[in-house]
Amino acid sequence: MGRINRFEDLEAWKLAREINKDIYKITRNGDFGRDFGLRDQIRRTSVSVMSNIAEGFERDGDKEFANFLSLAKGSLGEIRSQLYSALDQEYITEKDFAAIYDKAVNNGRMIAGLINYLKTSNVRGIKFR
Repeated sequence: MGRINRFEDLEAWKLAREINKDIYKITRNGDFGRDFGLRDQIRRTSVSVMSNIAEGFERDGDKEFANFLSLAKGSLGEIRSQLYSALDQEYITEKDFAAIYDKAVNNGRMIAGLINYLKTSNVRGIKFR
């Protein structure tokens, strides 16, 4: 893995941003837009994924970064669960469900790969030099 200087360069963060955009789009109108509880929760959760990746990266330590990545991965599971709620309430189509669900699964795999990389690499971050 080449040196990454900004969290914005991480593919996992880019995909999390894309998921966040998708979530805001599907929750903007209709019944989903009026279900304030589920709408707000899934939006906060999608923001959490992006934010935890960014915050962990900026902590400058591999162990802290891995911990924040784990939190982001957990939030992706929460998004997938909330998508089922939206599907069951017929707020979203099967197509929208599948598209975002698949992105969330893929993002989780990317994050798991980053965590494994941090655990097995000699990268320690500037905090621990």
